[in-house]
Amino acid sequence: MHSEQSLRDQVALATGRPQDGAPVLQLKGDASNRSYLRVGRWPDSHVVMVMPPGPPRSEEASKGGPPDELPFLNVQRYLDGLGVRVPRILRYDTVAAMMVLEDLGDLTFERALESGSHESLYGRAVDLLARMRAAADARPDPGCLAFTRAFDEELYTWELHHFREYGLEAWSGKTPTTAERAQLERAFAGIAGRLAAAPRGFTHRDYQSRNLMVTNGELVVIDFQDALQGPWQYDLVALLRDSYVELAPELVDAMIDRWLLEYGRAASHTPERRAFRQLFDLLTVQRKLKDAARFEFIHRVKKNPGFLPSVPASLRYARAAMERLADDGDVVALREVAVRYVPELR
Repeated sequence: MHSEQSLRDQVALATGRPQDGAPVLQLKGDASNRSYLRVGRWPDSHVVMVMPPGPPRSEEASKGGPPDELPFLNVQRYLDGLGVRVPRILRYDTVAAMMVLEDLGDLTFERALESGSHESLYGRAVDLLARMRAAADARPDPGCLAFTRAFDEELYTWELHHFREYGLEAWSGKTPTTAERAQLERAFAGIAGRLAAAPRGFTHRDYQSRNLMVTNGELVVIDFQDALQGPWQYDLVALLRDSYVELAPELVDAMIDRWLLEYGRAASHTPERRAFRQLFDLLTVQRKLKDAARFEFIHRVKKNPGFLPSVPASLRYARAAMERLADDGDVVALREVAVRYVPELR
């Protein structure tokens, strides 16, 4: 554990201002293996990100060895270059594994929703997302890690099996029969193949209400270090099918239309709405089953039960998307087995 003085020293080196006696406050850090500490009093404060020892690695499933550069640093530079508002980095001490960042305050998008207009806030988040994707589509960068890794069949399949393991099996305490397992394998392969075949581009991977900050009225994107290549709809599913905030179906429909309009404006071509919405629903099934299982994994393996309250919403989203895809053979086959072990999907 780092001493408070070592954190103050990092901020002093980053700012050129002594920090003697500055208060140090541990900030809440979701499911990450990094910790965040505020040094000083807001708004004249800074955040120190403390990383675990060893080479930088992703906490999400990904392929390949450790990257040459810290992913947070690499992707931050790319997004900043696109004009996306991201946290400013003042100092990175590789030996101490500490980074000094601007302090964005405590108002997450999730908290802003408690007192702000949902339509207005989501409109801004959707516009930002559409413009970010269009800008990245226009300016791909092979030096950015997000362009060296992708949601492929293998990754989608791994996540679906994560649901089988920590959803179906862990929750029910039972194992699917050989025939059920074969049916699941076929359904998973069909879903993963179709998702992997969709056009890919820069994808944040977890663009949701806890990974957007509202700072001085601006929306700031955080937690982007696991960015990769994925379908247009992926980040939109993360935002509009957020496990922490449930939205009315009418608002979701309006925001999908808004994304298409804004992306079309910025990229000068618009994806076809019907096919776009179908893939949005298919991704919802895949992503929300994975999320529900991930929350259970974090509870069982990381001994953190804090995400369990978000499991029911994740399953409600998956069920609603399955109902919208009632004529999709792969989804029907998956659901047929899943409901025997996860009654919430019935």
